[in-house]
Amino acid sequence: MAPPSQCFDAMHGAANDGAATVPAAAAGTPQCPNVLDADVFRRQGHQVIDFIAEYYGGMGEYPVHPSVTPGFLRNALPKDAPSRPEPDAFGSALRDVRDLILPGMTHWQSPRHFAHFPASSSTVGALGEALIAGINVVPFTWAASPAATELEMVVVDWLGKALHLPESLLFAGGGGGTLLGTSCEAILCALVAARDKKLAEIGERRIGDLVVYCSDQTHFAFRKAARIAGILRDHCRAIHTCREDMFALSPTELQAAMQADVDAGLVPLFLCATVGTTQTTAVDPIGKLCAVASSHGVWVHVDAAYAGSALVCPEFRHVIEGVESVDSFSMNAHKWLLANNDCCAMWVKKPSELIAALGTEQEYILKDAASEGHDVVDYKDWTMTLTRRFRALKMWLVLRCYGVDGLRDHIRSHVRMAEAFEDMVRADERFEVVTERQFALVCFRLRSPEKFGGEKTANELNRGLLEEVNAVGSGPYMSSANVGGIYMLRCAVGSTLTEEHHVADAWKVVQDRASVILRKMEIIYSVLG
Repeated sequence: MAPPSQCFDAMHGAANDGAATVPAAAAGTPQCPNVLDADVFRRQGHQVIDFIAEYYGGMGEYPVHPSVTPGFLRNALPKDAPSRPEPDAFGSALRDVRDLILPGMTHWQSPRHFAHFPASSSTVGALGEALIAGINVVPFTWAASPAATELEMVVVDWLGKALHLPESLLFAGGGGGTLLGTSCEAILCALVAARDKKLAEIGERRIGDLVVYCSDQTHFAFRKAARIAGILRDHCRAIHTCREDMFALSPTELQAAMQADVDAGLVPLFLCATVGTTQTTAVDPIGKLCAVASSHGVWVHVDAAYAGSALVCPEFRHVIEGVESVDSFSMNAHKWLLANNDCCAMWVKKPSELIAALGTEQEYILKDAASEGHDVVDYKDWTMTLTRRFRALKMWLVLRCYGVDGLRDHIRSHVRMAEAFEDMVRADERFEVVTERQFALVCFRLRSPEKFGGEKTANELNRGLLEEVNAVGSGPYMSSANVGGIYMLRCAVGSTLTEEHHVADAWKVVQDRASVILRKMEIIYSVLG
């Protein structure tokens, strides 16, 4: 098929220059539009930039979470795609985005979004995404896009150094890294590498004997990855954690679980340790867990999807004490490091083990004379997919334009705001902070007075509080966790646009709604009494 530049340009009514002569279109013959016309791109690109800028400027006008019912958008849009574009189709589509789609969105970039770990955005991150889409390469091998591959190698080492990772995980130290879409991919890739390495030792027929380990706080992505990798469902050990240990995985409990499996004739394979669990940001003791795992020949992967970004700050270096002993490590730069979705970085100590599991035979079409005889990286052999995105360009821009110090300032500002929220919670004797704040997440709850049932009614009381808080249209959007039987509210500070007054306003809403609930309970109990 001829590229657009060789098609008849319906917009300008003239044929574009090309190497071959293109016959004139017969009357009534559909004309091929130039879908990469530079002038149209420039004009519509300006429209998009203006649209996004206005969206951020008017973010405060939207409730963080929409009040819609299932089917609201499907019923508003046509049942079929248009056969031909309408006049000014792009402008009309943007109006529909504004009028139909945005009102039905949860606005993750809202400064009042405290429900989830952030999907951090920045001007450079967003424009980096635009560059990636505009250049639109597929760097599956070095030959397919040499600069893209080498930039990725540079960027993962830059980022690894900024996060204070050991040199053994970097290209500079014999390891290496890559940029993926999410931590889910990273966990699966590491698990498959560990599986194939172990089966090469014990025989493929024993795949049913393999056992993997995590805590009961580990993200469900690990259990999903284990199933995809062929691990039996009942061979995934989710080890119980407790509040006394801040819901971190106990090395003693891990050792007992692994030894029990060995005694039963099973084969310990893989441990997924977490730095910053989803519910409470618990931190598993990496060094001590590695000591347990090493005695059983177990691969250790660290999932630091959220909290990994905080490692740019030296004051958080202690949370990965012992990381020199792990086999692989991953974090999501798109969560808290201004890289915009999506950008997960994964490092491995021995890339050859990843390649052994995920590598493919080099087909003739993928070969290139320039790379023959050189030890090049073909990133198709580091992950599940062949098609991949040029994420390194965006991460490189973020690092170059904000600098490591700028990223530290960004993280520290959110930590300070979370600390301020925590202080406000502690200052109100009606509330308690349930788990020690590690990063920028505060887990708290309203105490249930003894006359209202005490602990027996605490969970239901806090469910009601969360509903009340999130029902305030101009108020904050928060979420909950239920850990160790304790229902708690989660306030995760992380939006790029969040400022101190947003945090203070959020706490004021929580206090006000708590007062309303307690007054209602007082009335109810006085009537019943």
